[in-house]
Amino acid sequence: MLILANVRERWSGFLGAFVAVLVGVALITTTLVIYDSARAEVQPRYEGTAALALPKQAVEADGSPEDRMPWSRSEAEPIVSGLAKIPGVADAVIDRSFYAQAIKDGEPVTDEGADESGHGFGSARMAPYRLVSGRAPAAEDEVVVDRALGAAVGSELTVNITKGQERFRVVGTVDGPGYYFSEEFAARQQPGVSTVALIPAEDADTGAIVSAAKKVIGDEGSVVSGDGRSELQPEYIEHKRFLGVQLISAMALLGLFTTVFVVASMLVLSTGMRRREIGLLRTIGASPRQIRRMILGEAAVVGLAGSIAGCLAGVAATPSLLSILKGLDVTPPGMEIGVSAWPLLTGALVGIGVSVIGAWSAGRKAAKVAPMEALLDSRSANKGMGKGRWIAGLSVLGLGVVLAIGTATSTADNRINMAIFATMTLIVAAALLTPVFVGPVGRFLTAPFQRNGKAAPVLIRAELVANPHRAASLVAPVIAAVGFAVLLSGMVSTMRVAYPAGEALKVAGQTIVTPDGTPGNTDEVVADNPVGKAALPTRAFVETRKGEKAENAGAATVLDVLGSRDAKWDKPGQAVLGEKMAGDLGLKQGQEVPVRFADGAVVTLRVSQVLPDDPARGDFVVARDLVRAHDPAALTDDIFVPGDAKASAAAPGVALHDAAEYALADYNTDAKLTESLAMMLIVIAVGYSVIAVANSMAMAAHGRRRDFGVMKSAGGTVRQLLFTSAGETSLVIVVGAALGVLVTLPPLAGMAAGLSEATSSDVGLHLNSGVVVLAIIGTLVAALVAGVAVTSRTLKRRAA
Repeated sequence: MLILANVRERWSGFLGAFVAVLVGVALITTTLVIYDSARAEVQPRYEGTAALALPKQAVEADGSPEDRMPWSRSEAEPIVSGLAKIPGVADAVIDRSFYAQAIKDGEPVTDEGADESGHGFGSARMAPYRLVSGRAPAAEDEVVVDRALGAAVGSELTVNITKGQERFRVVGTVDGPGYYFSEEFAARQQPGVSTVALIPAEDADTGAIVSAAKKVIGDEGSVVSGDGRSELQPEYIEHKRFLGVQLISAMALLGLFTTVFVVASMLVLSTGMRRREIGLLRTIGASPRQIRRMILGEAAVVGLAGSIAGCLAGVAATPSLLSILKGLDVTPPGMEIGVSAWPLLTGALVGIGVSVIGAWSAGRKAAKVAPMEALLDSRSANKGMGKGRWIAGLSVLGLGVVLAIGTATSTADNRINMAIFATMTLIVAAALLTPVFVGPVGRFLTAPFQRNGKAAPVLIRAELVANPHRAASLVAPVIAAVGFAVLLSGMVSTMRVAYPAGEALKVAGQTIVTPDGTPGNTDEVVADNPVGKAALPTRAFVETRKGEKAENAGAATVLDVLGSRDAKWDKPGQAVLGEKMAGDLGLKQGQEVPVRFADGAVVTLRVSQVLPDDPARGDFVVARDLVRAHDPAALTDDIFVPGDAKASAAAPGVALHDAAEYALADYNTDAKLTESLAMMLIVIAVGYSVIAVANSMAMAAHGRRRDFGVMKSAGGTVRQLLFTSAGETSLVIVVGAALGVLVTLPPLAGMAAGLSEATSSDVGLHLNSGVVVLAIIGTLVAALVAGVAVTSRTLKRRAA
């Protein structure tokens, strides 16, 4: 009861923490609801199936599950035959997917899923898609298409496939997307069998079908049914889901860090201002344990209230975030919001947990208050830094420096995350060590104003020097706001300069043939450009692994194989490996390795060379003809034509670029998403921190009402006191902004150094001055408005 009474009595002191928890929980709840709603769903074209039989799953080099290993035609025949005989199964259909895209008026028809739009006609039964007009394809030059394409039965249609443009006769239309060819044609495009769909008879028992199918498959694969069929997703949908998850994960991580950081600093400030009250409780017999319980209990109540309000606000804000993500094109098609219990429970637990953890340090220190301090002013706290805070601050600072150095040496995939973690660590270190800087910085900044004889600079200087811990609590959210604004905007600015310059340097003097409206280059395009690098990628499987974990024992490793027409690597029966790949697979030069390709065939290759890693060459390079023989559906990557040869764009869906255009176009592919992500994170970090700054300043001004009363009694005018309050606030913001900039410079410098090495170009540190200035001004204005408003209100009440 005492705890609830304290919260009701001192609600203004807890308002800041309440708002901080509310905003943090709202952000976390919103991102978790979006994450839960973005989970994979069963694709419409599998809705008419009872179950899907899939081959065994391979793993990445790190042991994580990945692609399924296709069955060969001979391996699949007895499996399909056995599945078709299961009672209740109307048909067992081999589902094949390969590149197919209509060409109209000389341009490819826009289709995000074109690389998987081609199927055998039997696959149309899985949805099921009805034959609206015409008949099924029988000959290899016949096709059934989506009626929405507008191609009439009997007409000729040009379809781009892996070979290039082919003419087909439209013999039918269906009420669903895709291009449906004869089974013989489809089998030539994708010889391997990766999915067998079980079509149930009317009123069949799905459970019985699944049980029987598992017996037929045995150890050769697995059977999925119900929601498990969502495992099969088009690549473009998986890519969008991956980008969306990455984005909201970054938002949730930043929201969690900012919540912990801000709530902890505000609770420390609130508890520090109650030092006299706690001393009085100690005088009347309260034990340190009771004081700790009171502080933690109050924090739990505030956390619970903030969490409930935050969950409601988060659910209400979810449609807005979903709209933003759809605008960035990082959500699966047709995604809708569904609110389940676990995001709300998680958000509430985070809010309560953060409040209690944030109050733990404050409660531990408050419990040490001596009864004598009831006779002293609330601000008569220990000016010095405690030993524990010194140790923690220096330790975290050292860790931040190590992470900043690691930013320069980390890989491209980890560089951004490393810079963010380094900045987070340095922000915490700066907040812990701020009491050391506040006094000297306050004396330095106020020194020029000391000579004019006015009282305001003296009072401002005395306040900062006498109570550095309170000032440090006010500075903390400013450091976070400015730090993240500098970091995120600086990362984008630095990458915008580095990546195009580095990529242009690598391909200087060449003409690059890139897909334009298609997922890759066809063999027709490759034939039109017979000179230059034309890598043909495929996914293959090595069935011998070194040092596998027990749970992955016997599993094959999936890897990216590149087929090259370069005379140095285009040698039948041989493979060239990068050093890391060779180490992961436990292979050495001269050894032989069996490789399973996309058609299910196993080919034994000899490791002819193990070379230093080179992304431009590839980690596992074989002859181009070998890849084409075993993966007829594979599309070629960008073609790099030397300057002394002429590039051709005669085939549809092709664009030509010089080095500068190619580098810029390649960067712009991801730049929009990167910059949008950075701006969203900046808005979150700065907006959240500005709220915290405003609350902190309001709490501080409210807690100093006795000081203002004394100064007014001593002859101070309202204008002078407001000026003094504004001066203190401005000085705190200046200190926080300076530290916020300083803590981000080492990670940004490390990132620039890493980019210089990765791109082989001179990359300097670039800051977005507009964003930084806006963040500082926004923080300053919020702090001034909150501090002056509360001070003015306090003075008016005292005057009344």
